[in-house]
Amino acid sequence: MRRSRAITFGAVAAAVVGLGASIASLVDDLGTTATFCAETGCETVRHSAWAHPLGIPMSMFGVVFYAGMLVLAYVNAPRLRAWGAIAGAAWALWLIALQAFAIGAWCKLCMIADPIAIVHAGLVLAGAGVVAFAWRKLAAVAAGVGGSVVAFALWTSAPAIAMPKAPAPLQQVAGAVTIVEYVDFECPFCRELAGKLERVLATTNREVHVVRKMVPLPQHAGAMPAALAWCCADAQGKGDAMARALFAADPAELTPTGCEAIAAKVGCDLARYRADMTSAGQRIQRDLRDAEAAGVGVLPTLFVGDHVFVGSGATAGELAAAINS
Repeated sequence: MRRSRAITFGAVAAAVVGLGASIASLVDDLGTTATFCAETGCETVRHSAWAHPLGIPMSMFGVVFYAGMLVLAYVNAPRLRAWGAIAGAAWALWLIALQAFAIGAWCKLCMIADPIAIVHAGLVLAGAGVVAFAWRKLAAVAAGVGGSVVAFALWTSAPAIAMPKAPAPLQQVAGAVTIVEYVDFECPFCRELAGKLERVLATTNREVHVVRKMVPLPQHAGAMPAALAWCCADAQGKGDAMARALFAADPAELTPTGCEAIAAKVGCDLARYRADMTSAGQRIQRDLRDAEAAGVGVLPTLFVGDHVFVGSGATAGELAAAINS
């Protein structure tokens, strides 16, 4: 009897924690900026192509699943509860594999919600019983869900970001606003901010001089080939066109061969493009040293005149205001 109660309590507790993690994820999915999990892995998973199947935030499925399992904990329907738990565990295994092999990044909240579903299934199949309904027990469950959400807020909160210093003095273009962009062409956040900046530049009346600094991140397989390709294209005066094309390309295309094909599309001389690869590598190393000296720790980092934007959270209006100030 004592063992059965422990298993039942464990199953309910697992569902409570899973629901709390799923609610926290849903808040982030529905918000414009992350409230809970703002770290790089969380953001990468949240911005991946898998994050909104059928337009529905993936976290919504977790909320529905765990809420349903908590309801079933009070219903004498052991077969339905067992099949629900098995389906949830199978779904969780698929999500874990998706992050490992397709997305290549880990969300901290997902790494709570998904393994908990497997634990929950094991407890249900081990003989978790029906919980006798009582208002005090329901209140305890609600308090547990709320407490877990608060705990996740404290655990997943990103550390304060140190603001980088202004980059080393650059050659100024008379009458133009200078924008310095530290960028990785595969980074989803760099892509997001680049899209906003592109729209602003298309509408501003100010003359703008854009300086790009290559910071290819090692976790992005296409970042270095894209950075090399951009440097070679920029040496031919086609940096802006190449940047737009690289940002628009599928990350799977950012291979040496794929980047060369993109360079051909924007009109690069391919013989010169290939000959410039060595000097492109040297330029990237200088850019990396510049990024380190400036204290750039988060991508994208964008300097617009005297203004600095870290991350992809800046709105188009904020970028326009900085350019036009």
